[in-house]
Amino acid sequence: MSNVEPIQQATKDFGDAATTSANTFATSLQTIASAHADFAKKLMQHGSEFISQLTSVKEPAKLMELQSEYVRNSYETFVAEAKRISELYADLFKQTTKPLEDLIAKNKAA
Repeated sequence: MSNVEPIQQATKDFGDAATTSANTFATSLQTIASAHADFAKKLMQHGSEFISQLTSVKEPAKLMELQSEYVRNSYETFVAEAKRISELYADLFKQTTKPLEDLIAKNKAA
């Protein structure tokens, strides 16, 4: 019977690590989905403001200035949001694999 106990404990430990990993994965995906939704909302709002401003422009020089500002702001927003979302994905990977890495390290030490 004593040979069965280590196998049962290893199975339990693996199950616990897998459950923790799955829970972390689900939570992280919700955070990432929210970040994508926030980004889409910002894009829609920014585009709407641009169109609103565009309708009031009467001079070609002002039109070019407005368009340049819109493109610059769009680019800066995209870069900032892409960085933030990529960091969320990197964190997702780290946090999801951590319980399994800890289990492997525990088993190597034993």
